[in-house]
Amino acid sequence: MIDMFRRHLLKGGLAAAAGSVLAAPALAQAFPFKPNQRYPDPAVEILDPSFAKYRIYSSTIEQLGSGMRWAEGPVYFPEGRYLLVSDIPNNRIMKYDEVKNSFSVFRENANYANGNARDRQGRLVTCEHSVTRRITRTEKNGRITVLADKFEGKRLNAPNDVVVRSDDTIWFTDPLFGINGEWEGSRAKPEQATTNVYRLAPDGKLTAVITDLVNPNGLAFSPDEKKLYVVEWRGTPNRSIWSYDVDADGRVSNKVKLVDAADFGALDGFRVDRDGNLWCGYGSNGALNAEPSDVGGRKVFTLRGKPEDLDGVMVFSPAGKPLAFIRLPERCANLCFGGPKGNRLYMASSHSLYALYVEAHGAA
Repeated sequence: MIDMFRRHLLKGGLAAAAGSVLAAPALAQAFPFKPNQRYPDPAVEILDPSFAKYRIYSSTIEQLGSGMRWAEGPVYFPEGRYLLVSDIPNNRIMKYDEVKNSFSVFRENANYANGNARDRQGRLVTCEHSVTRRITRTEKNGRITVLADKFEGKRLNAPNDVVVRSDDTIWFTDPLFGINGEWEGSRAKPEQATTNVYRLAPDGKLTAVITDLVNPNGLAFSPDEKKLYVVEWRGTPNRSIWSYDVDADGRVSNKVKLVDAADFGALDGFRVDRDGNLWCGYGSNGALNAEPSDVGGRKVFTLRGKPEDLDGVMVFSPAGKPLAFIRLPERCANLCFGGPKGNRLYMASSHSLYALYVEAHGAA
């Protein structure tokens, strides 16, 4: 399979994009991808005419690297023109260099890093969501500083996603995923009574700003930072995005459900563009039908909804209206904007990293 994939890439002139992964022993499947040759890319599905201005007619989805087991937490560094993305089960962080068009290992033994962010000084902020269970910052000299690992004297659960506000406060979610099993770290008992959203002040004070969500996941601010959006993984009855008002002191109020994934979709990590639209990682939530179906003579409990119809990126307006769906061959867990002009959408999707140029720019 790898040899066939290598020949396919060489024929397509894409060897440089995947060479770093394929040159070393693969730690996971290197997923073959055949880009669409027609313009506009039929994988970009417009659900509302207002989205048409964000689609670039002559831009198609590209696969930049593969060979991961569960890609998460992409973050772009404009100073070096590179992107970092977590490969959680393989316990490493990968690096895509858009100048060299290469994909390589940035950090091994990454403490099962999940979400990543860039602070206002250009430093990497990381959620180590198992074993160490902490928020860290990588200094410019490479030294790692622990920013938070306990709340009220008890260990954090499994820090998941993180965002840095313009006032240098760090906001992160703390569900249980990293300690629920052995796939993305090590199983452990939670010490916190609830799964919270935290605000870490520049002076080191840690505050639980939201305590009533069951396994909060992705989070992001509106362009003016007056609203905070948070995905609730165990929403009722579906996964949801909640909206909160944020005051000048960092307190949140006025909880409103903005998006309900009523089609059995799995909202995950997301980003907000300058116009306030939410670009959300999407895929099947894994829920099963209540009754089995006959499949090849066996009674099988099949998935509710079809993963092949759900895998990709959903775009919602600031009011929660579906605007577009970017279809991918793998479930997208998280994404970010990057590139020299901030208009390249990077999508961390299961085994692979994909990208698409759009007429939208990240809010921060």
